[in-house]
Amino acid sequence: MAIKNEKEAPPAEPRRIHRFRERIRRNRLLNTAWRLGVFAVGSAVLLGGLIMMVTPGPGILGIVVGLAILATEFAWAQRALHRARAAADRAKEKALDPRARRRNLIVGTFTAVLAAAALTAYLAIYGFVVPWNIDDPTFWT
Repeated sequence: MAIKNEKEAPPAEPRRIHRFRERIRRNRLLNTAWRLGVFAVGSAVLLGGLIMMVTPGPGILGIVVGLAILATEFAWAQRALHRARAAADRAKEKALDPRARRRNLIVGTFTAVLAAAALTAYLAIYGFVVPWNIDDPTFWT
C-alpha cells in the first residue's frame, strides 16, 4: 500500500467560458449555430491565409490561426494543426542546421553581389534615368 504524502488537489472549478460553452452544447440548435459560426470564421481566416501564400502577407500565420480556430470545434482541424506544428518544428530544426545556414549565407551574399553589379552596370550606362524614360535604347538592340 502506497503512502500519499501530498494531498490530492481538489478539482478545478470550470471557468466562465467553459460554463458558457457547456450551456450552448446542451441546446442542439445553439450548438449547431455555434459550430457553423466557428466553421465560417475559421474557414475565412484559413482561406485568407491560403490567398496570402501567393499574394503579399503572412500566409503561414493565417493558415495556422485558421486551423487553430477550427480546431476548437473539429477533430480533423486538430489533426491538421498538429501536423502543421510538427512540420514547422522540422523546418525550424532544418533552418538552424549550421550547414544550411552557411549555404544560405553564401547564396544570399552571391545574390546581393550580382544585384549590386547589375545596378552598377545600369547606372554606368544610363545614369539616374528610369528605364521607361530612356531616349536612345541602343544598348538593347
